[in-house]
Amino acid sequence: MSASNPSAWGSCFRQAAAEKWRAQSAFLGGAVTARLVEYALPLRGMCVLDLASGTGEPGITLAERVGPEGAVLAVDESSELLEIAAMRAHNKKLSNFSTEQADAHHLPCAGLSFDLAACRFGVMFFTDVPRVLSELRRVLRPGARACFAAWGPMEQPYWQTTMGIVHRHVGGEMLPPGGANPFRFSTPGLLFELLTAAGFHQVEESTEHLAWTWLGDAEEVFEYACSLAVPFRPMLERVPGEMWPAIRAEAKKAIERYRVGDEIRFGADIVLASGKA
Repeated sequence: MSASNPSAWGSCFRQAAAEKWRAQSAFLGGAVTARLVEYALPLRGMCVLDLASGTGEPGITLAERVGPEGAVLAVDESSELLEIAAMRAHNKKLSNFSTEQADAHHLPCAGLSFDLAACRFGVMFFTDVPRVLSELRRVLRPGARACFAAWGPMEQPYWQTTMGIVHRHVGGEMLPPGGANPFRFSTPGLLFELLTAAGFHQVEESTEHLAWTWLGDAEEVFEYACSLAVPFRPMLERVPGEMWPAIRAEAKKAIERYRVGDEIRFGADIVLASGKA
Protein backbone atom coordinates (compact mmCIF):
# COMPACT_ATOMS: atom_id res chain seq x y z
CA MET A 1 0.00 0.00 0.00
CA SER A 2 1.08 3.57 -0.44
CA ALA A 3 1.23 5.72 2.67
CA SER A 4 2.84 9.01 3.46
CA ASN A 5 5.90 6.98 4.46
CA PRO A 6 5.72 3.89 2.22
CA SER A 7 9.16 2.64 3.25
CA ALA A 8 7.94 2.15 6.81
CA TRP A 9 5.18 -0.18 5.65
CA GLY A 10 7.68 -2.45 3.92
CA SER A 11 10.31 -2.36 6.63
CA CYS A 12 11.79 -5.43 8.25
CA PHE A 13 10.15 -4.83 11.64
CA ARG A 14 6.69 -5.02 10.09
CA GLN A 15 7.57 -8.24 8.31
CA ALA A 16 8.99 -9.76 11.50
CA ALA A 17 5.90 -8.76 13.48
CA ALA A 18 3.60 -10.17 10.79
CA GLU A 19 5.42 -13.51 10.92
CA LYS A 20 5.54 -13.63 14.72
CA TRP A 21 1.85 -12.93 15.17
CA ARG A 22 0.53 -14.67 12.04
CA ALA A 23 -1.92 -17.05 13.77
CA GLN A 24 -3.20 -14.51 16.30
CA SER A 25 -3.52 -11.84 13.63
CA ALA A 26 -5.57 -14.13 11.40
CA PHE A 27 -7.87 -14.93 14.32
CA LEU A 28 -8.12 -11.27 15.33
CA GLY A 29 -9.12 -10.10 11.87
CA GLY A 30 -10.95 -13.23 10.80
CA ALA A 31 -14.45 -11.82 11.22
CA VAL A 32 -13.59 -8.70 9.21
CA THR A 33 -12.08 -10.81 6.42
CA ALA A 34 -15.12 -13.09 6.36
CA ARG A 35 -17.53 -10.16 6.31
CA LEU A 36 -15.67 -8.37 3.52
CA VAL A 37 -15.63 -11.54 1.42
CA GLU A 38 -19.35 -12.04 2.04
CA TYR A 39 -19.98 -8.38 1.22
CA ALA A 40 -17.99 -8.67 -2.05
CA LEU A 41 -20.20 -11.51 -3.35
CA PRO A 42 -17.46 -13.43 -5.19
CA LEU A 43 -18.57 -15.97 -7.80
CA ARG A 44 -16.72 -18.97 -9.18
CA GLY A 45 -14.60 -18.07 -12.15
CA MET A 46 -14.18 -14.41 -11.25
CA CYS A 47 -10.89 -12.59 -11.75
CA VAL A 48 -10.25 -10.61 -8.55
CA LEU A 49 -7.83 -7.87 -7.51
CA ASP A 50 -6.82 -7.73 -3.82
CA LEU A 51 -5.49 -4.21 -3.32
CA ALA A 52 -2.99 -3.50 -0.53
CA SER A 53 -3.11 -7.21 0.27
CA GLY A 54 -0.28 -7.30 2.80
CA THR A 55 0.03 -10.88 4.04
CA GLY A 56 -2.77 -12.08 1.77
CA GLU A 57 -6.26 -11.32 3.02
CA PRO A 58 -8.91 -11.16 1.78
CA GLY A 59 -7.23 -12.45 -1.38
CA ILE A 60 -6.56 -15.97 -0.12
CA THR A 61 -10.14 -16.42 1.08
CA LEU A 62 -11.39 -14.97 -2.22
CA ALA A 63 -9.18 -17.40 -4.15
CA GLU A 64 -10.87 -20.26 -2.32
CA ARG A 65 -14.27 -18.85 -3.25
CA VAL A 66 -13.67 -18.19 -6.96
CA GLY A 67 -12.20 -21.67 -7.42
CA PRO A 68 -9.62 -22.90 -9.92
CA GLU A 69 -11.65 -21.40 -12.78
CA GLY A 70 -11.02 -17.95 -11.27
CA ALA A 71 -7.90 -16.06 -10.24
CA VAL A 72 -6.77 -13.57 -7.61
CA LEU A 73 -3.95 -11.06 -8.00
CA ALA A 74 -2.69 -9.68 -4.68
CA VAL A 75 -0.96 -6.30 -4.97
CA ASP A 76 1.05 -4.48 -2.31
CA GLU A 77 4.05 -2.17 -2.13
CA SER A 78 5.78 -4.51 0.33
CA SER A 79 7.47 -7.46 -1.34
CA GLU A 80 8.26 -8.87 2.11
CA LEU A 81 4.61 -9.07 3.09
CA LEU A 82 3.68 -10.51 -0.30
CA GLU A 83 6.22 -13.29 0.29
CA ILE A 84 4.23 -14.26 3.38
CA ALA A 85 1.01 -14.10 1.34
CA ALA A 86 2.46 -16.34 -1.37
CA MET A 87 3.66 -18.85 1.22
CA ARG A 88 0.22 -18.93 2.87
CA ALA A 89 -1.45 -19.53 -0.48
CA HIS A 90 1.07 -22.26 -1.32
CA ASN A 91 0.39 -23.98 2.00
CA LYS A 92 -3.31 -24.00 1.09
CA LYS A 93 -2.44 -25.41 -2.37
CA LEU A 94 -4.04 -22.44 -4.13
CA SER A 95 -2.75 -22.33 -7.68
CA ASN A 96 -5.08 -19.45 -8.62
CA PHE A 97 -3.44 -16.89 -6.27
CA SER A 98 -0.57 -14.72 -7.47
CA THR A 99 1.20 -11.64 -6.13
CA GLU A 100 2.78 -8.55 -7.64
CA GLN A 101 4.64 -5.74 -5.92
CA ALA A 102 3.06 -2.50 -7.11
CA ASP A 103 1.86 0.96 -6.09
CA ALA A 104 -1.93 1.18 -6.02
CA HIS A 105 -1.64 4.61 -7.65
CA HIS A 106 -0.08 3.03 -10.74
CA LEU A 107 -1.47 -0.47 -11.18
CA PRO A 108 0.54 -2.68 -13.57
CA CYS A 109 -2.63 -4.17 -15.03
CA ALA A 110 -4.37 -3.87 -18.36
CA GLY A 111 -7.71 -2.08 -18.47
CA LEU A 112 -10.91 -4.05 -17.94
CA SER A 113 -9.02 -6.94 -16.31
CA PHE A 114 -11.02 -7.71 -13.17
CA ASP A 115 -14.55 -8.74 -12.20
CA LEU A 116 -14.10 -7.66 -8.57
CA ALA A 117 -11.71 -5.70 -6.36
CA ALA A 118 -11.35 -5.82 -2.59
CA CYS A 119 -9.27 -3.79 -0.17
CA ARG A 120 -9.09 -4.61 3.53
CA PHE A 121 -7.67 -1.88 5.78
CA GLY A 122 -5.75 -0.30 2.91
CA VAL A 123 -7.79 2.59 1.56
CA MET A 124 -7.10 4.76 4.62
CA PHE A 125 -3.39 4.84 3.81
CA PHE A 126 -3.33 5.73 0.13
CA THR A 127 -1.72 9.12 -0.43
CA ASP A 128 -4.07 10.05 -3.27
CA VAL A 129 -7.34 8.14 -2.88
CA PRO A 130 -9.01 9.69 -5.96
CA ARG A 131 -6.06 8.56 -8.07
CA VAL A 132 -6.32 5.00 -6.69
CA LEU A 133 -10.06 4.91 -7.34
CA SER A 134 -9.46 6.13 -10.88
CA GLU A 135 -6.94 3.31 -11.39
CA LEU A 136 -9.46 0.83 -10.00
CA ARG A 137 -12.12 2.00 -12.43
CA ARG A 138 -9.61 1.59 -15.26
CA VAL A 139 -8.86 -2.05 -14.48
CA LEU A 140 -12.39 -3.11 -13.53
CA ARG A 141 -14.78 -4.46 -16.11
CA PRO A 142 -18.13 -2.63 -16.54
CA GLY A 143 -20.40 -3.46 -13.60
CA ALA A 144 -17.56 -4.90 -11.48
CA ARG A 145 -17.59 -3.92 -7.79
CA ALA A 146 -14.84 -2.38 -5.72
CA CYS A 147 -15.30 -3.27 -2.02
CA PHE A 148 -13.52 -1.72 0.95
CA ALA A 149 -13.18 -2.29 4.68
CA ALA A 150 -11.82 0.57 6.78
CA TRP A 151 -11.55 1.35 10.47
CA GLY A 152 -14.33 3.21 12.19
CA PRO A 153 -13.46 5.72 14.94
CA MET A 154 -10.47 5.55 17.22
CA GLU A 155 -12.87 5.55 20.19
CA GLN A 156 -13.31 1.79 20.43
CA PRO A 157 -11.85 -0.83 22.78
CA TYR A 158 -8.89 -2.18 20.79
CA TRP A 159 -7.42 1.24 20.11
CA GLN A 160 -8.37 2.85 23.43
CA THR A 161 -6.69 0.08 25.45
CA THR A 162 -3.48 0.22 23.38
CA MET A 163 -2.61 3.44 21.54
CA GLY A 164 -5.07 5.45 23.61
CA ILE A 165 -3.29 4.55 26.85
CA VAL A 166 0.13 5.31 25.35
CA HIS A 167 -1.17 8.71 24.27
CA ARG A 168 -2.53 9.54 27.72
CA HIS A 169 0.93 8.97 29.16
CA VAL A 170 3.10 10.65 26.56
CA GLY A 171 0.81 13.42 25.24
CA GLY A 172 1.46 15.38 22.09
CA GLU A 173 0.22 14.34 18.66
CA MET A 174 -1.20 10.83 18.50
CA LEU A 175 -0.77 10.77 14.72
CA PRO A 176 1.50 13.06 12.68
CA PRO A 177 -0.48 15.85 10.97
CA GLY A 178 -0.91 14.96 7.32
CA GLY A 179 0.45 11.47 7.88
CA ALA A 180 -1.14 8.04 7.62
CA ASN A 181 -4.41 7.92 9.56
CA PRO A 182 -6.19 4.59 10.19
CA PHE A 183 -9.39 6.48 11.08
CA ARG A 184 -9.45 8.65 7.98
CA PHE A 185 -12.84 7.31 6.84
CA SER A 186 -14.51 6.94 10.23
CA THR A 187 -16.77 9.93 9.53
CA PRO A 188 -19.89 8.53 7.84
CA GLY A 189 -20.18 9.38 4.17
CA LEU A 190 -16.57 10.30 3.39
CA LEU A 191 -15.74 7.13 1.50
CA PHE A 192 -19.17 7.23 -0.16
CA GLU A 193 -18.41 10.73 -1.46
CA LEU A 194 -15.02 9.75 -2.86
CA LEU A 195 -16.40 6.69 -4.64
CA THR A 196 -19.19 8.77 -6.13
CA ALA A 197 -16.81 11.52 -7.22
CA ALA A 198 -14.58 8.90 -8.87
CA GLY A 199 -17.47 7.83 -11.09
CA PHE A 200 -18.57 4.66 -9.33
CA HIS A 201 -22.31 4.02 -9.29
CA GLN A 202 -24.64 2.13 -6.95
CA VAL A 203 -22.33 3.29 -4.17
CA GLU A 204 -23.00 1.96 -0.67
CA GLU A 205 -21.50 2.67 2.75
CA SER A 206 -22.33 1.36 6.21
CA THR A 207 -20.67 0.81 9.57
CA GLU A 208 -20.94 -2.60 11.18
CA HIS A 209 -19.90 -3.93 14.55
CA LEU A 210 -17.87 -7.10 14.03
CA ALA A 211 -15.89 -9.47 16.20
CA TRP A 212 -12.31 -8.40 16.89
CA THR A 213 -11.03 -11.12 19.19
CA TRP A 214 -7.53 -11.90 20.43
CA LEU A 215 -6.73 -15.46 21.43
CA GLY A 216 -4.00 -15.12 24.02
CA ASP A 217 -2.57 -12.88 26.74
CA ALA A 218 -3.19 -9.18 27.27
CA GLU A 219 0.55 -8.51 27.19
CA GLU A 220 0.72 -10.13 23.76
CA VAL A 221 -2.06 -8.07 22.25
CA PHE A 222 -0.40 -4.87 23.48
CA GLU A 223 2.93 -5.93 22.00
CA TYR A 224 1.19 -6.82 18.75
CA ALA A 225 -0.54 -3.43 18.58
CA CYS A 226 2.73 -1.58 19.16
CA SER A 227 4.59 -3.70 16.61
CA LEU A 228 2.13 -3.25 13.75
CA ALA A 229 0.69 0.20 14.45
CA VAL A 230 3.06 1.92 12.04
CA PRO A 231 1.17 5.25 11.83
CA PHE A 232 1.59 5.61 15.62
CA ARG A 233 5.34 4.97 15.55
CA PRO A 234 6.37 8.61 16.02
CA MET A 235 4.28 8.69 19.21
CA LEU A 236 5.68 5.37 20.41
CA GLU A 237 9.22 6.58 19.84
CA ARG A 238 8.57 9.56 22.13
CA VAL A 239 7.88 7.31 25.13
CA PRO A 240 10.77 7.43 27.64
CA GLY A 241 12.05 4.00 28.61
CA GLU A 242 11.15 4.47 32.26
CA MET A 243 7.51 5.14 31.32
CA TRP A 244 6.89 1.78 29.61
CA PRO A 245 6.31 -0.38 32.74
CA ALA A 246 3.43 1.84 33.88
CA ILE A 247 1.96 1.97 30.38
CA ARG A 248 2.11 -1.79 29.99
CA ALA A 249 0.54 -2.37 33.40
CA GLU A 250 -2.32 0.03 32.66
CA ALA A 251 -2.87 -1.45 29.20
CA LYS A 252 -2.94 -4.99 30.57
CA LYS A 253 -5.57 -4.06 33.15
CA ALA A 254 -7.70 -2.28 30.52
CA ILE A 255 -7.41 -5.11 27.99
CA GLU A 256 -8.29 -7.76 30.57
CA ARG A 257 -11.70 -6.15 31.03
CA TYR A 258 -12.66 -7.61 27.65
CA ARG A 259 -11.57 -11.16 28.46
CA VAL A 260 -14.07 -14.00 28.14
CA GLY A 261 -12.37 -17.28 28.97
CA ASP A 262 -9.33 -17.70 26.70
CA GLU A 263 -10.43 -14.87 24.42
CA ILE A 264 -10.18 -11.09 24.61
CA ARG A 265 -13.32 -9.89 22.82
CA PHE A 266 -12.89 -6.26 21.85
CA GLY A 267 -15.38 -5.98 19.00
CA ALA A 268 -14.75 -3.43 16.25
CA ASP A 269 -16.70 -0.83 14.30
CA ILE A 270 -15.77 -1.28 10.64
CA VAL A 271 -16.75 0.84 7.64
CA LEU A 272 -17.81 -1.17 4.58
CA ALA A 273 -18.18 0.61 1.26
CA SER A 274 -18.54 -0.40 -2.37
CA GLY A 275 -19.31 0.92 -5.80
CA LYS A 276 -19.71 -0.45 -9.33
CA ALA A 277 -17.48 0.56 -12.22
